[in-house]
Amino acid sequence: MSARVTIVDYGLGNLHSVIKAFRYLGANVEIATDAQGLLAAPRLVVPGVGAFADGMQGLRARGQDAALRRRAAEGCPILGICLGAQLLLAAGEEFGRHEGLGLIAGTVRRIPDQGVKVPHVGWNRLWPPADDAERWRGSLLAATAPGTWAYFIHSYHAVPEDPAAVLAIARHGPHVITAAVRQQRIVGCQFHPEKSGPAGLAMLQAFLAEPA
Repeated sequence: MSARVTIVDYGLGNLHSVIKAFRYLGANVEIATDAQGLLAAPRLVVPGVGAFADGMQGLRARGQDAALRRRAAEGCPILGICLGAQLLLAAGEEFGRHEGLGLIAGTVRRIPDQGVKVPHVGWNRLWPPADDAERWRGSLLAATAPGTWAYFIHSYHAVPEDPAAVLAIARHGPHVITAAVRQQRIVGCQFHPEKSGPAGLAMLQAFLAEPA
């Protein structure tokens, strides 16, 4: 039987590439446009592009914010991608300070622009924090080699309160930026696994293999 995955549609961002990637992997993909569609989902994906405040407004307008918090408390595997990864945090500082989902303690902050271009756009390498490859064991990156290339497009990144919540980093000039976060069964990828070739597809496949 094909693994089921529910994509959260909160009216912001193009879902096509995420849906296409999961269907390529043989998943049974469902789209949730309201809170009800999240409550029985075995796995949830929160994609998105755009501004933090607009993303939260879209989730709140559909009651999906409360549903995501409930499903997280119930132990449902949740994957955030790009803006969806940022919304997992407690707050974001884009165009003022705004409340996030609060599933991971921390704040989404602008990438420092000293010596580099922001937004950070293009391919960059993924590394485990402090070169601790053990950090990837049992995660979506378990089969990923340190130094693997992934595709990014963003100006802000997550800064968790607990450094142990940082799953992967990337280096942008002199700056270390958060590439992925993890807390229990919740993972956020600042990069786009669906646009990161075979390595990215392997990460999505690992997510589909998560027990519901």
